[in-house]
Amino acid sequence: MFMRLAADATSPFTPFGLAGEPGTDAFWATARSPLSVPADDGWTTLFLWRGSPTDLDFESWSGPVPLLRWKDTDCWYAEVALPARLRVTYRFLVDGEPRADPLNPAGAGGDRSIAATPDAPPQPHWPALGPDAVLPLPETRLRWSSERLGGRRTVRVQPVGGGGPVVLLLDGDDWLYLHPAMTAFASAVAAGELEPVTLVFLPAKDRSAEFGCRPGLWEAVRDELLPLVAGSGVPADVGRLVVAGQSLGGLSALYAAVTFPELVSRVACQSGSFWWAPGAEEAADPLGGPVGGTIAGLLREGPDLSGLRCAFDVGEHETRMLPHCELAESLTERAGATVRISRSASDHDRAGWRHALLRDVAWALG
Repeated sequence: MFMRLAADATSPFTPFGLAGEPGTDAFWATARSPLSVPADDGWTTLFLWRGSPTDLDFESWSGPVPLLRWKDTDCWYAEVALPARLRVTYRFLVDGEPRADPLNPAGAGGDRSIAATPDAPPQPHWPALGPDAVLPLPETRLRWSSERLGGRRTVRVQPVGGGGPVVLLLDGDDWLYLHPAMTAFASAVAAGELEPVTLVFLPAKDRSAEFGCRPGLWEAVRDELLPLVAGSGVPADVGRLVVAGQSLGGLSALYAAVTFPELVSRVACQSGSFWWAPGAEEAADPLGGPVGGTIAGLLREGPDLSGLRCAFDVGEHETRMLPHCELAESLTERAGATVRISRSASDHDRAGWRHALLRDVAWALG
């Protein structure tokens, strides 16, 4: 998965276009990270760190990669073999503490960065924001005290382009604090690629409990949350609801469409965890159970999904997820749904889901 070059008199960074003696102030003044050069069937990508020993940690694709020190300097580096077409989130672990890459202008929250191989497709509406950037937050905050779910949570609501159909973003805090969904949706609306919408950022309190194939969350959304949004005074068409979810959130979105078709008829699903079945998360190999898990069983019962528009996307490098996703896709289409299927240049990673989120919400709205 990664390579180390032996420390010798020749700088290992020259092939990446970095000049100067590594570790000097002149070197750091022009250094950038990450940098890629072509390799067999993909890329060799250089990551740099200035300071103390650290490991490189990926959100997906690879386990931690220890960095190698260049001579007796403050320059640490790793060369990682990446496949063609990959966008991935990473961070450095310094004494166990996560740090963003200060040499990379593309951040994801305060302690993560995003790397993309040169052949990864662009994500035009998502700005490159460094680790010190403060993401904008919606002005409207709803305090939701749920009798069905228990507890209280803050749900933020943002009309985009004047507001319109509700787009319910599961794992809403990710799209508030890690990836600037407000900015990206506004850009897509301004470009005419998406009609005006109203974003509802739904945070999860317990993802495993709420996003499994259970009715509680969706009964609460139907009976409590959507009436709360409708009565908030924010322009919002709750009758044209799109549910957007990733991973376990993608599983929950499709489950809602199958079991609450009168509520959910438009879904944008990225990398849905269709391996899920009761107890699977605690198994030694969660993805090793029956293909399609619980959701495949529900789809085989013959629900009428003729009113559903469902966009599926999964990372092309998620090799173990693909059989589960492919079965859920085919069974959903067999049940009568209008289905869109695509593959992103990613592994199981939020950075890869961003473009699909905008594109698939637009398609789901028709």
